[in-house]
Amino acid sequence: MTIISMEKFPITLEGWGRIEQELKRLKTIERPAVIQQIAEARAHGDLSENAEYHAAREKQSFIEGRIKELEDKTARAEVIDISKLSGKTVKFGAHVKIIDADSDEETEYHIVGEYEADIKLRKISIVSPLARALIGKSAGDFAEVQTPKGFKSYEVLKVSYK
Repeated sequence: MTIISMEKFPITLEGWGRIEQELKRLKTIERPAVIQQIAEARAHGDLSENAEYHAAREKQSFIEGRIKELEDKTARAEVIDISKLSGKTVKFGAHVKIIDADSDEETEYHIVGEYEADIKLRKISIVSPLARALIGKSAGDFAEVQTPKGFKSYEVLKVSYK
């Protein structure tokens, strides 16, 4: 069961576009296709042992649930155009270059909304421990992050809004 909250959440223009695109695809392509699959499966007769019918109904249930979830997100989204952001401190939308104080490994992250975070793309959620530790910091500042292996220290090398 999806828990629906009325709390607003930040999202980038890019993330908003992806949600809108998925919602449109589900409503205009996926939903009509599964309705057609159900109709075809019904035409085969006895529904109690009709695997195609049950699979199509399950898929329909998933699609309808996803549509509801995305509609909830679009209703609560606070779209932030990061191209209009600037500054020297880390906040939502920032690209932050950091260096691990122990390993000297440099990494750059983009701080985004929780529904668009993707660690493979170096996009971290604003609510993640690392992002929370970085918020408000500037180049030269250190951020301490609690990890399962203890505290990690990172130095902020650069903050930009691309």
